[in-house]
Amino acid sequence: MGHNRRRLTAIAAGVAATLALGGLAAVSDADAAPRTAGGAAAETTPVGFGAGTTGGGNATATTVTTLAAFQSAVAGDSAKVVKVSGLLPLTGQVDIGSNTTVLGVGSGSGFTGGGLRLKEAANVIIRNLAISKPRKPSDGVTVQESTRVWIDHNTFSADRDHDKDYYDGLLDINHGSDNITVSWNKFADHFKGSLVGHSDKNASEDTGHLKVTYHHNWFSNVYSRIPSLRFGTGHFYDNYVQGADTAVHSRMGAQMLVENNVFRDTEIAVTTSRSSDVDGYAVLRGNDLGGGATEVSQTGTFTKPPYAYTAEPASSVVASVTAQAGTGKL
Repeated sequence: MGHNRRRLTAIAAGVAATLALGGLAAVSDADAAPRTAGGAAAETTPVGFGAGTTGGGNATATTVTTLAAFQSAVAGDSAKVVKVSGLLPLTGQVDIGSNTTVLGVGSGSGFTGGGLRLKEAANVIIRNLAISKPRKPSDGVTVQESTRVWIDHNTFSADRDHDKDYYDGLLDINHGSDNITVSWNKFADHFKGSLVGHSDKNASEDTGHLKVTYHHNWFSNVYSRIPSLRFGTGHFYDNYVQGADTAVHSRMGAQMLVENNVFRDTEIAVTTSRSSDVDGYAVLRGNDLGGGATEVSQTGTFTKPPYAYTAEPASSVVASVTAQAGTGKL
């Protein structure tokens, strides 16, 4: 009963704080680039913790149409740009080397049945890929012990016709990974969206790392982990969340800035007090909760990200995100 009373008190406090902040205009660094009239424009380089990621840069692109050719093309750490043409069936995951750009051709190229893994990699860009139905134990994309990563304009999807553990995560970031931007992606029809920090017991590796920016992503019919963040520092701004049970989840001392997002048909928009023995921290400003509750047991100290950005107001987020997120929009 004591925990339930604490949670109800936190919900009430979070709702009151959000209502008080609901009239705020967009909050941004003063030196950020101006927003395009009528809504945000997709970037040509990453904004956020992943800023400076260049992938394969200007390397001559190689186009692949088979899984074997793709596996060969993305191996090693030399600078490379690999274009995927067609939807390739995959069991398990393909490891991506450092200094790599992987780019889907058109709107329907990518992988189904498995996914990609970045392990001990640096400077990787993954854009415009359709990644679907990653069968457990494979995520759609796993970022592990890796740094400087930009995941942009992809469509991740599965279905909710199976048990919640039939598929694995759509995008999981773990084992001390750092400096990552997740932007303009669509995540759809899945139970477990994006887990950052895989275990409550991994403090020694994760503390001081797992710095991730999520902006302008569209989460449609994703049940939870939007995202779930342990130990790290997360900036979640200008995202559109539809049909979630539990969306943003800060735990194990993680710091989350949750800014100018829109939530619809979502039971719990933000929580800091579920599932782990140690609560997380959150700062909320400018969000449109759409009736979703908040459970903010601890107000955070992460209020000003260390990079330039522009957070468009929540009032224009749905139009921007639904028009531009996912594949085929570059």
